[in-house]
Amino acid sequence: TLTLVRGVAPGEVLRVMEAEPQGTCTGADALIERQDELLDPTDYWDESFLAGAFSVPGEGGDWTLVLHVGDGGMGMQSRFLEALSADGCAAVHSSNGGKPMHFFHWYEDGELRTTFEWPTVRGGNTPDALNSVMRDVGFELSDDEGETNRRVDTKAAVFALAERLTGVR
Repeated sequence: TLTLVRGVAPGEVLRVMEAEPQGTCTGADALIERQDELLDPTDYWDESFLAGAFSVPGEGGDWTLVLHVGDGGMGMQSRFLEALSADGCAAVHSSNGGKPMHFFHWYEDGELRTTFEWPTVRGGNTPDALNSVMRDVGFELSDDEGETNRRVDTKAAVFALAERLTGVR
């Protein structure tokens, strides 16, 4: 799961997530290696996960990028995102392991504005608010049986959507 939060420092994001410090590392590869070291190979249902956070420049100021692994995309719970986006916004993109499932959540002012797994089936308080940006990044939204008119690399399109909304590349 990749989460971007505007205007909240990395340490504060981890505090809100109720993270327990497990040391530091540099880079995604080191984070994944650390997750493998901490993972109990006999506990397949362990709900713990490892998260790393750092600041990145983006639209409207600094953003905190949080990468969390080992949780099947469930680490950034809605209660955390509501608190973290209370005075700003947050974008979340998560995948379910190797399965072709890509989830997107957009929070503003503490509210889930737009969310989807498949772009033609959106939820949230303003499910259609991002439609023009979604079309700009390659999603073809149609009303025909919840499908798009052509094959789209959903993962790439969701990353592009997050980049357009946050200015973080």
